[in-house]
Amino acid sequence: MARDYYATLGVAREATPEQIKRAYRKLARELHPDVNPDEAAQERFREVTTAYEVLSDPKKRQVVDLGGDPLSNGGGAGGGMGDPFAGFGGLGDIMDAFFGGGAAGGGGRGPRSRVQPGSDALLRLELTLEDCASGVNRDITVDTAVLCDSCDGGGSRVGSAPSTCDTCGGRGEVQSVQRSFLGQVMTSRPCPVCRGFGEVITDPCQQCGGDGRVRARRTITVKIPAGVGDGMRVRLAGEGEVGPGGGPAGDLFVEVEELPHERFTRDGADLHCTVELPMTAAALGTVLVLETLDGGQEELTVEPGTQPGTEHVLTGRGLPKLRSNGKVSGHGDLHVHLDVVVPTRLDDSQSDLLRQLAVLRGEEQPEPTVTANGNGNRHGLFSRFRSFGHR
Repeated sequence: MARDYYATLGVAREATPEQIKRAYRKLARELHPDVNPDEAAQERFREVTTAYEVLSDPKKRQVVDLGGDPLSNGGGAGGGMGDPFAGFGGLGDIMDAFFGGGAAGGGGRGPRSRVQPGSDALLRLELTLEDCASGVNRDITVDTAVLCDSCDGGGSRVGSAPSTCDTCGGRGEVQSVQRSFLGQVMTSRPCPVCRGFGEVITDPCQQCGGDGRVRARRTITVKIPAGVGDGMRVRLAGEGEVGPGGGPAGDLFVEVEELPHERFTRDGADLHCTVELPMTAAALGTVLVLETLDGGQEELTVEPGTQPGTEHVLTGRGLPKLRSNGKVSGHGDLHVHLDVVVPTRLDDSQSDLLRQLAVLRGEEQPEPTVTANGNGNRHGLFSRFRSFGHR
């Protein structure tokens, strides 16, 4: 039984060549192995490619219309055609070969395809530190070129089709001969009438003006994974600009802009915060209740005699660690830096109490002990005074 090539492409038997081309172009963008690696899709792509090869050839199409199969043994095709896209590379090569982008006969470059891939788009999204820590789904509004739904990317008004360019005869280029001292020199350049396409849209689509795409504003949802940081980008495949002639869309990249936080600063997956501690609490010791980024609470024990600049590390209380594959691998730490605050204003009774303490500790006239810093390393030109008197 002869194969139904029209049904394979999803077109009527009276479909025009332009409608057949448009149907194949739409299916090829969906089923090509570069886009859809599924084995069933690849087999389906072979079938629609074979159907287009048959129906785009007037002689083979005539055999089909007479009830035969030009690819069957003895059906007029001289045997099977083998792999319908053997020797082609990616989707662009397939489009070029079938729609005029490849080399023309006779060694010329031939007409170029109207179908061109679209460009990528970039959108910046402001997120709080809490959003970056937990991940968030956010609706965003984008303004990009989309496929014209009136002509389906073809560029011509419904019911019409492009015509062959009279200037270049469909070759997409014109040649000129110039005389020089070396003899005659022949040069080729893109046809100025059809701009190298080999055909002219005589009756363009009113909606897109023949470009095959229109600009539209739409809202899409982007999923931001937990652990993202400032400058990171989330890729949304196929959500960018649709290409000229209804070509495949580029990608949309959403770049994260992390807003400053009032309490925490970030270093990768680690968080840092500074807690001001009264001098008396540092000397006597205390227990601090800290609010973490996720809204929880952590108790921090401050030992008696805690010094300025003391750091406490709360393990695993930082941000999720985001790996390159988008998976979370553990969490960072929360670094709490203690800043001992010395009072600047004392009333008489407070001053008397401190003087009594100084007498008890023998610190009425302290001898300053100069050190580089607390761990014995040099700290630039000026050393920091870290200890005063006796302890």
